[in-house]
Parts: sequence; structure tokens; C-alpha cells
Amino acid sequence: MVTSAKSAVPTVADQAAAMQLGQCAKNLATCLAELRTATQKAHEACGPLEIDSALNTVHTLKNELQDAKMAALEGQLKPLPGESLEKCAQDLGSTSKAVGSSMAQLLTCAAQGNEHYTGVAARETAQALKTLAQAARGVAASTTDPQSAAAMLDSAGHVMEGSAMLIHEAHQALVSPGDAESQQRLAQVAKAVSHSLNNCVNCLPGQKDVDMALRSIGEASKKLLVENLPPCSKSFQEAQSDLNHTAAELNHSAGEVVHSSRGTSSQLAVASRKFSEDFDEFLDAGIEMAGHTQSTDDQIQVIGNLKNISMASSKLLLAAKSLSVDPGAANAKNLLAAAARAVTESINQLITLCTQQAPGQKECDNALRELEAVRGLLDNPNEPVSELSYFDCIESVMENSKVLGESMAGISQNCKTGDVPAFGESVGVASKALCGLTEAAGQASYLVGVSDPNSQSGHQGLVDPIQFARANQAIQMACQNLVDPASSPSQVLSAATIVAKHTSALCNACRLASSKTANPVARRHFVQSAKEVANTTANLVKTIKALDGDFSDENRERCRVATAPLIQAVDNLSTFASNPEFASIPAQISNEGSAAQEPILRSARAMLDSSTHLLETARSLIINPKDPPTWSVLAGHSRTVSDSIKSLITAIRDKAPGQRECDHAIDAINKCIRDIEQASLAAVGQSLPSRDDISLEALQEQLTSAVQEIGHLIDPISTAARGEAAQLGHKVTQLASYFEPLIVASVGLASKLTDHQQQMNILDQTKTLSESALQMLYAAKEGGGNPKAAHTHDAIAEAAQLMKEAVDDIMVTLNEAASEGGMVGGMVESIAEAIGRVSGSQITLRICFLSQMTKSVTCPEELGGLASQVTVDYSQLAHQGRLAASTAEPEEVGFQIKSRVQELGHGCIFLVQKAGALQMSPTDSFTKRELIECARAVTEKVSMVLSALQAGNKGTQACITAASSVSGIIADLDTTIMFASAGTLNSENDESFADHRESILKTAKALVEDTKLLVAGAASSQDKLAQAAQSSAKTITQLTEVVKLGAASMGSEDPETQVVLINAVRDVAKALAELIGATKCAAGKPADDPSMYQLKSAAKVMVTNVTSLLKTVKAVEDEATRGTRALEAAIEFIKQELMVLQSKDIPEKSTTPEEFIRMTKGITTATAKAVAAGNSAQQEDVISTANLSRKVISDMLTTCKQAAYHQEVSEDVRNRALHYGVECTNGYIELLEHILLVLQKPTADQKQHLAVFSKRVAGSVTELIQTAEAMKGSEWVDPEDPTVIAETELLGAAASIEAAAKKLEQLKPRAKPKQADESLDFEEQILEAAKSIAAATSALVKSASAAQRELVAQGKVGSIPANAVDDGQWSQGLISAARMVAAATSNLCEAANASVQGHASEEKLISSAKQVAASTAQLLVACKVKADQDSEAMRRLQAAGNAVKRASDNLVRAAQKAAFDKAEDDSVVVKTKFVGGIAQIIAAQEEMLRKERELEEARKKLAQIRQQQYKFLPSELREDKS
Repeated sequence: MVTSAKSAVPTVADQAAAMQLGQCAKNLATCLAELRTATQKAHEACGPLEIDSALNTVHTLKNELQDAKMAALEGQLKPLPGESLEKCAQDLGSTSKAVGSSMAQLLTCAAQGNEHYTGVAARETAQALKTLAQAARGVAASTTDPQSAAAMLDSAGHVMEGSAMLIHEAHQALVSPGDAESQQRLAQVAKAVSHSLNNCVNCLPGQKDVDMALRSIGEASKKLLVENLPPCSKSFQEAQSDLNHTAAELNHSAGEVVHSSRGTSSQLAVASRKFSEDFDEFLDAGIEMAGHTQSTDDQIQVIGNLKNISMASSKLLLAAKSLSVDPGAANAKNLLAAAARAVTESINQLITLCTQQAPGQKECDNALRELEAVRGLLDNPNEPVSELSYFDCIESVMENSKVLGESMAGISQNCKTGDVPAFGESVGVASKALCGLTEAAGQASYLVGVSDPNSQSGHQGLVDPIQFARANQAIQMACQNLVDPASSPSQVLSAATIVAKHTSALCNACRLASSKTANPVARRHFVQSAKEVANTTANLVKTIKALDGDFSDENRERCRVATAPLIQAVDNLSTFASNPEFASIPAQISNEGSAAQEPILRSARAMLDSSTHLLETARSLIINPKDPPTWSVLAGHSRTVSDSIKSLITAIRDKAPGQRECDHAIDAINKCIRDIEQASLAAVGQSLPSRDDISLEALQEQLTSAVQEIGHLIDPISTAARGEAAQLGHKVTQLASYFEPLIVASVGLASKLTDHQQQMNILDQTKTLSESALQMLYAAKEGGGNPKAAHTHDAIAEAAQLMKEAVDDIMVTLNEAASEGGMVGGMVESIAEAIGRVSGSQITLRICFLSQMTKSVTCPEELGGLASQVTVDYSQLAHQGRLAASTAEPEEVGFQIKSRVQELGHGCIFLVQKAGALQMSPTDSFTKRELIECARAVTEKVSMVLSALQAGNKGTQACITAASSVSGIIADLDTTIMFASAGTLNSENDESFADHRESILKTAKALVEDTKLLVAGAASSQDKLAQAAQSSAKTITQLTEVVKLGAASMGSEDPETQVVLINAVRDVAKALAELIGATKCAAGKPADDPSMYQLKSAAKVMVTNVTSLLKTVKAVEDEATRGTRALEAAIEFIKQELMVLQSKDIPEKSTTPEEFIRMTKGITTATAKAVAAGNSAQQEDVISTANLSRKVISDMLTTCKQAAYHQEVSEDVRNRALHYGVECTNGYIELLEHILLVLQKPTADQKQHLAVFSKRVAGSVTELIQTAEAMKGSEWVDPEDPTVIAETELLGAAASIEAAAKKLEQLKPRAKPKQADESLDFEEQILEAAKSIAAATSALVKSASAAQRELVAQGKVGSIPANAVDDGQWSQGLISAARMVAAATSNLCEAANASVQGHASEEKLISSAKQVAASTAQLLVACKVKADQDSEAMRRLQAAGNAVKRASDNLVRAAQKAAFDKAEDDSVVVKTKFVGGIAQIIAAQEEMLRKERELEEARKKLAQIRQQQYKFLPSELREDKS
């Protein structure tokens, strides 16, 4: 109801009504979710009381029926308003099946000991019995015969009494689940109830007459069992005439039975009586005819045919009875039609066998009877006639029309030539083709009617009752053929094939049903039923094989005995599958659908009529082929048949399901696209009129609703377009109906938005959705629901994907807008839907949003996005929760998970609602407090969900814990190996290894047993898995300890043997860790899941490693073999590591190519050591080699994979690295294996081969190193390379200079308040000049770096350091020059700064500028040494150097001029007094002498500095200077 209401909302034109309907649907969904949760809680509290309640209900019904019987006897029983005999009879018939099905489920639940579902089944049984009692009372009240009324009420009372006993026994069976006696009693009571139900149904009006007819046929058939037939009383011609006449009557009566079964009970009674009378007469005529047969074999064949007719007649009456009781039963009409055809066919067989008519007469009569039998398929076809799809129907019509055309030509030709056998064959082929045409026409008309949009399309149930009914009937017929003494070997094999085919289909249907249902009892029942059917089929096949080898009576009897359990198993399965809970909802064809069927039906009927006339004409022509008028009549009928078939094909093709609807939908969506384009143009021109009749929120809701409904239809349309033609029209019409409301809402919403960009965004996304829907419709129309049109399926899938993306885009936009505005209605609805889905894996729920939600009370604008995130997260949680609940063991845990997840959903609803309220009123402190409380409540419920999950996930949790423990053990063993290798692993007492050997062996064997339990635990319960994981972790801990003690007891004198022993137990621990991981992944998975294969593989590795440990323990004291054993263990270990490298698993971390190269160096060392050990053949050398090999190969493989999967490594290089890693390892394994061979046969020839194997390893290592170099790419460099150091220093210098230049740009001359009016040119000039120098030196150093790269590219300097002196010296000269430029520029900046600030002299500034010029010249010289003078880089370098020199000269000139101007400005004040004047002169001379001395000292100091620096200059610079 909620779904239908939501689907209808976008199509309601009245805005107020649409809003009201949408709001009511949301409220109803929320209330239903709450009600569901409440009922589950109530069930948990009152579950055991359901059985008692059902028992009380049944007792009450029994008492009411007794009261009704008393009233009936007194004539006081009156029908209730609305009750009639026909209605109550139908209710009783259909309810009897529901009662039988619910009782079957009750038996299953009780047998499985499931209290919850037993209670549910008991409640359903009581409800069905209540309906049954009301129907029984209504039938009794509507019956005029008091005795019939009393019989009906008595039989219903017996049903109630037996049902009460059944429910009581089911309750007892729950108390003692495994008690065989209680199970047996339960089965006996169930049989009694089934018998009572049958009696109750048989009391219905009309049913008695059918039963009487059945008994009459049974009695009459006893005449066929006599050994000697009575003497003939008629001549052969009379007997033949009687047989033909009675056969025609019986065939006509069969048709009447079929027709009356859809009518009233009185009509069925009359037809049944007539049929039994006609059968009696026909049987007598058949027996009379059998008396005229010439041989015993012919007589046996005639009697066998009569028996077949008897059986077919009984089946016809049973099918008619079943249909009259429950007209709505699945496939009942088809079963009845099939039974009538079986009667016709069996009559035809007898007539063909017995009669000797004029040529071609009996073939024509048989064909006419067959056509009469199939005519009923065209009467109001509102059920599927066959399993053919629409396109299969077209193919069938085409094929059969071709066959019919050829056979009609054959009939005409053979009439002319008088070839009677060929004529008969042509008539038979024509008859079969006409039957096929009629079936195809009936099925096509059904599909056309169902596909009409006004019809109600059916819904597929858990199982297909029609399939079960057909399989049941086919298996029963095949079993009868198997045990029939007249069956030939080919018929037996054909019957066996039919049995195998249908039992296989039933088993597959059960498997699918068990995987789909959330009801664990039903799941187990389907699985158990499939096993029973499979086992009984296997037993039957064995007896059939024996029968095929020897057709003896004994083997036939065994075959008959074996069929009984199979038929019973299939019957039980069909009964259980008929439960309404599993049933499909049949389609309801509308009046418009019926009108669409009419052209097909009219053509098919015309075809049958004209074919009948044609056969009748042909029957007379074959006797008298010289009659011209008859030939013209035959030609006329032939033309009519051809025309009717043409019109049939045309009608079927014209009515192709979904095509007309696709055309209408395409037109509608094209119109919508035009409307949205007009709106977009108006929006671009700012002239889109605003809608004032509706709010923004209402428009958003309408648009969201329409988009959601469109999104829900994408997958159904895609599925229908690829293979369900009957559904295509419905889905396409539904889709088109949402686009007009979508466009109206989208344009209205855009008109309300003030932001132009948002307007265009909404309109563009709506247009995109419309266009993608149009593409989808074109693809769907072309596909048309034809599963064989595979070329269209890719286009359909692509269109569906595009449409989903368009829906997602527009939903994101709408959700963002809704969350920003505080509208949470859609979110609440989504959570409510998710709660509803949790009624049927580890779950992780992101709960960070809760703390964020609590924090965001201070910033409510974030709440919208967080609320939206809560909705998305809960939807994912609900989906995973349903899966976890359905797979949890025991079932109580599943219920707990389900209820906790639903409670969490309600908490999330309150949280989202409060978030929306706070967005609407951000300052409301009361709402803030409520929001915090809701967030706290949700946090608590999340923890409750997690605890429920852990309770149902004990095994997985135990595996995680055990894996963690084993990882710790492996790390501890690695530490122990380090101590042993260092020779520091000593025993604390004087024990020997022999004292520990037995303990090691015993613990290892215990670990093998734990391994078996662990592997078995993956397929068993979580509790057993937990026990196995804990036990294996405990045992490996014990094993590790005793092996460590054993290794220590060997003493530190032999560290390599200690390492061998500890390595062996480390291999076991590592294999156990992988096995535990594989077990965790495989837990609860089916046997054919890939994780199960991984588990088996891990178990094999575990067993191999434990075996290796045992061998090592036994060999460790034997000095002659322990080296060999260590080598064998190392080879096995390396092979296992190689499997890890070849696996598809991506490593968790990556490493650098340098690390990879470093690891390959160890292989070279280990290879040399291995060759030496092979040559010496000493056990100690071999042990050392084995230990070293394990380590270096393991390290190499690990780093190889980590380096190969680095994110910057290309696919090609990765594959090369992995390939050569495998090559290197395989080569090394071959080397070790050859060493083993040398140890066994130490010949000189064998030892010479060691070099060959070592060369192969060396070659692989070289390839690996080259691959690692390729991994580096152009950006990877050697940090020790002088050339690289030079470039780095150049770039560093450039960076320093740029930083200094930026500092200079920020400098300003200091303010001089006292000289405010004087020119500031001096400081400005200094700053400008310094800035120029800084910029020029930066360009210079960058140019030097480019020149350096060019030298490397030209090959004048190697990128990889060659140990030549000159290149290194050149690099050092370049580096020192770059550093000097950077240092001089830095000094220049400091001097300029100090000078501007008045803290330094102009001389210091001049000196710094000259130093910059000098260091620049040195840098130029260093670069010129090896560079090409005409290169572009060199020219840029020279230009940069000149720029620096010019800038420096400018600065020097500016500073000198400033100093000169300053000197001119500074006037000397001469003292006028004599003494003072002399003193002034002396002081001036003193200062001059001091300055001269300082100058001389400064020059000497400068010369010393330059001499010292000259020693370190490269040779090129020194020669240049000289």
C-alpha cells in the first residue's frame, strides 16, 4: 500500500491532494516500521503462547461447528449475508489447500525444533481453519438436503479435531526435539488430518457426483482384469461401428466435463454422470472389439489401450474436480486441458489399432478429435498455456505454418495419386502442426492480454507452482510408463529421461527458493526436500539400469517399488510449495487486454474451423478422388486456412507486447524535453515566471518523489526489455507517466530559485534525465523483451547506466538543497524504508557523525550534510544487518541483530528530525539539548548492535584473535633466530635435545588435529569455529616453546642447526596464520565458493610444513643428514614464498628501487656460498647455505613485490620485475636441488654443473637490477654522484639568491627626520643596484644548472659517477663557485641593508659588489671548462654572467660616487690656536699611518686567503689562471 501510494503521488494533479497523499504515505511507512518492531518485541515476549492460542482457537471452532450441526438438524441454520453455495464451496476448496500447506509447514518446524516458526505455522493453521469452518458452515446453510449439511459439518468437525491433535503433538515434539516416537505420532496425526480434509472437500455439491463417476469408472475397469474375455455377441463390422460411435460420444463428453468444471456444481455433476455412462459403453465396445482380435498379442495391446483410456479418464475427472473446487489454482485449467487431450489421444490410439475402415478415414477422424481437444485453449485464455515467451510463440507459429503448408500440399497430392499411407502421414503431421499453432496462438494471446497496461501484471513468487504441478504430473506419468508391462526398452529409457529432467528442475527450483527465502524453516525444508527427491531419483535410476539390462518381472517389480518413494517425495514437495506465502500473484487481464487478444483468437479459431472442414473434405476425397466439386471445396478450404494463418501471424506481430506503449512513451518524453528546453531558454533570458501557487519545499518534494520513482523503474525496464516482453508495456507506461510531473516540478522549482546558476543546474539535470530516458526507451523498444536479441542487450545496459547516473546527479542536488533548508522528510522516509528491509558479514557503522552531530549544535549549518550522511550510513547498515541476521547462528542471535538494527533506525529517525528542527531554529536551546540526547541514544544503540553482532560472530572474532596471537609468535621466533645466529641461544640447564624430541612430536601431532577441526569449523557453527581457533592458537604456542627449548638444548656451538629447527617451527606458525585467515574468509560460505578452495590450499601447506618440522626434528641429531634436511626445508619454504609473489594480492606497503637493489646483492653472496657448499659437500656448509638462502630469497621476493607495486612504477616494468623475480627464484631453487643431488652423488661432473646454475641465477639478478634501474626513471638519482651534488648546490645557491633578492625588495631607506628635505638618491641607488645584482646572480646560477644538465646529456660528464678524478674535480669546482656566488650575494645584501640603515661604510658595499663579480667570473670559468661554447645553455650562461658584472659595476660606481660626494660635503674645521693646530695635524698623520698599516695587513691577509683557496681549485681552473 505504501509503495503504491508513493508511486501515485507524482501523477496526482491536485497539489494539495498530492501533498496530503505523500505525507500520509510517509506517516504510514513510519508507523508500520514501529509496529513491526513492536510486534517482534511482543513475539519475543509471548512467542511460546502462540501454539496455545492456536489450540484454543481450533477448539472454539470445533464447538461452533457442533452448534451449527444442531441448528441444521433443527432446520434453523441460515446462510449469512453474502454467502452462496458456489462462493462457499470455492472458499472451502481453496482454503483446504491453505490448511494442508500450513500443516506441512507446522510439521517441518516441529521436526526441526524451531519454536518461533512452529508458533507462526500454528497461528497460520488456525487462521486457515477458521476460514474453512466458516465456508463449511456456509455450504451447510446453503444446502437444501439436511443430511448433506450434517455430513459437511461432521467432516469439518473431524478436521478440527484432528488439527487440534496435530497442534498438540507439534507442541510435544518441541519439548523433546529428537524423540523418534513423537515424530512418528506427529506423522500419523498429519495423515489423519489430510484424510479428513479430503472427506470434507468430497462433501461439496458436485464432488460426490464426480466421486461416483470415478468409482463407476473404477468398477467398469475391473472388466479388463479378467483372464478370459466374454464371447463376442456382434459381428466385426457392428463392433467397429459401435467403437467409433462410443469413442465420438466419450470424446464429446470429455469436452463437456472440461466446460462444466468452470460452471456450476450441478453442471459438473450432470457432465460427470454422462461421462461415466459413455465410458461404460465405450469400454464394453472396446472389450467386444478385443474379442475379435486375431492374436493374443493384439488382444493384450487392445486391453492395454483400454486401461490407458481408463487411467486418462480418471485423471480428467480428478482435474475437473480440482478445478471446480479451486478455480484460481495455478495451472489447474492447463492440467484439465492436458487431461482431456490425453483422453483424446488414448482413444485415437485404440481406434487406430482396432478399426479397419476405408482408406485414410481413421487418420482424419483422429486428427479431427485432436483439433476438437485443443479448441478449448482458445476459450478466454487468462492463464499461460505453455512456457513459451512471446518471441518463441512467433517462431513456433512460423515453423508450424511452414510444416502445415507442406502437409496440406501433401494431402492434396496424395489424394490425387491415391497414396493412402502417405496421405495418412500428411494428415497426422498437419494435425500436430495445427495443435502447435493453436497452443502458440493461445500463449501469445495470453501474453498480449497480460502486457496491456490496463491489465494487472502478475508477480513472481518464491516458487512457481505451475512448474511444480507440471513436473509432478510428468514424473507420475513417466513412472506409470516405467512400470507398464507393455513398455518397450526405448519407452523405459524415454521415461527415465523425463524423470531425470523434471527431478533436476525441481531440485534447482528448491535450491533457488532456499537461497531467496528469509524463513530458515522453509530454507531447510526446501533443501531437505531436494535431497529426498535427488536420493529417491538415484535409487530409481539404479533399478532402471538393472531393468534395462534384463527386462524380467523381478526387475520391473523393483522398479515399481522404487517409484513409490519418488512420487511421495514429489507430492510432499508440491504440497509444501503450494503455501500461499510462496505463491505467485497471477496476472489479471483487463477488458482492454481481452479486446487486444481478440484478433489473435479470431484468426486461430478461423484456422481451426477451416482446417476441420479441410480434413473432412480430404476424408471424402481419399475415397473418391475423381469428384471435381469436392476438389474445388478442398481448394477453398485450403485458401481459408492459409489466409487465417497469415492473419494470425499479422495479428501476433501487430500486437507485440510493449511496442505501442514504447511509441507513446517516446512521444510523451519528447514533448517533455521540448518543454524543458523552452524553460531553459526563458531562464537564460531571466524571463522564467515564478510559480506563486505552491511553496519551494512542496516543489522540492514533488521533484524528489518523481525522480525516485523513475529511478525505481530503471532496472525493471532493463530486465523487461531483455527478456520479459509481457512486462515491458506496464513498466514503460509507468515510466512515461512520471515525466510530465517531473518537468512541471522542475520548472516550478527553478522559477523559485534566485540563483541563476542553480536554476540552470536543475533544468540541465532534468533535461539530461529526460534524454537518457528517451535513449533507454529506444533501446527497450528495439530489444522488445526478446532474450535472443543479444545484439540489443549491451545498448540497453548502457542506457540503463546512463539513466542511473542522471538520477543520482539530480538526487545529489536535491538532497543538498533539502539538507541546507532543514527539510528532513525524505531522509526520515529513507530510514523508515531501510528499517522495513531489515526483516530478513561483519557490519561497520561510521559513528563519527554522532560526535560531529553533537559538536555541530554550535554550527547548525553543518547539520544538513550530517543528517544526509546518517541516512546513507543507516541504509547500508540495514542492508548488511539483514544479511547478518539471516546467516547468524543460533537464530536467537539473528532476531537480536534484527531488532537492535531496527531500534537503531528509530533512533536515527528522531536524530534526523531533531537536526532538521534545529536547522529551522538554530537558536532554540531546548532543541539543541534534544539533539544531544538523541545523539547519545543513537550511540548507545550502535554499541548494542555491535554487541549483538559479536555474539553471533564468535568464530570470526576468535579467528582474528588467534591470528593476532600467531603473528606475535612469528615475531618472537624471528627474534629467537637472531639470538641463535649470534650464538647466544643457550640452555639454562644440562638438558639434551633428546629430552625434548618426544614433546615436540606429540605437540605437532596435536596441532594437526587442531588443523582438521579448524578446516571443519569453517563449514560448521560459529561456536565450533571459535573452539578450533582458540585450540590451534594454544597448541602453536606450546609447540613454539618446546621447539625453542629443544633448540637451546643443542648449545650455541652449532648455531646454524638451531636456526634450521626454529625456521621449521616458524614455517608452521606462518602456515597456521594463513590457514586461520582462510578459515575466517570461508566461514559460512557454500562448498563451491572460491574461499573454500583457498582454505583447502592453506590446509595442504599447513600439513606440508608440519610434516617438514617432524622430519627436521628427527634429522637434527643425525649429522650425516641434517644438512640435507635443512636444504629440503629451505626449498619448500622458498616455493611457498614464490606462491605469495605470484598471488594477485597487492602488498600493503611499497618500497624503493634502491632497497630492492640492496636485497639482490644478498643473492649473489648466497649463490657463491651455495656453490662452495656444493663443492665441499660438508653438512655444516649446507646448513649455513640453507639458512642464508631462506633469508635472502624471502627478502628479495618481498621487496620485489613491494617495489613492483609502487604507485609510480608502470605496468610493463612491474610485469618485468615480477617475471625476473620468479626466474631468479626458480633458478636458485634449481641450484639448491642440484646441491641435494651432489650431496647424494658427489661426482666431479655433478659439481661442474653448479657453475651453470649459478650463472643462470647471476643472469636473473642482473635483469632484476636493470629492472630496478628502470623503476627509478629520470627523476631517480644517486645522491653520491658529484654531478648531482653540483646541480643540487647550484639550485640551492639560486634559491638563496632569490630569497636575498626578495629581502632586498622589502627594504626601504631609513627615515631621516633632520634631513627631510635632502635627496635620498644615494640609498635608492644602492638598493636598486643590489636588487639588480641579486636578480642577475639568480639567473646566472640557474643557467649554470642548465649548462650542467647539458654536459650530462652530451656525455661529457657521466650521470653515473665514473671514478675518474677530473669529473669529480670539475664538479667540485662548479660547486665551490656556486657556493661563492651565493655567499657573495648574501654579503652584498647584508652590506646594502647596513649601508641603507647607516650602520656600514660604502667601502664594505663596494667590496661586496666586487666579490660578487669575482665569484661570478669563477663560476663562468668552471662551466666553460667542458661546455660547448656554441650551445644555447652556454650563451644564456655568458649573458647571465655579463648581467651580473654590469650590475656589480653599477653598484660600485654608485657607492664610489656617493662616497666622493660625501667626502666633498664633509668640511674640515681647522683650529685657529697654534698648539691646537699642531695637535690636529699630528692626529691626522697618525690616523693616515694607521690606515696605511691596516691596508697593508688587509692585502697580505687577502693574498693568504687566495693562496689557500687556489690549492683546492680544479686543474682546469689553475691552468686557466696560469
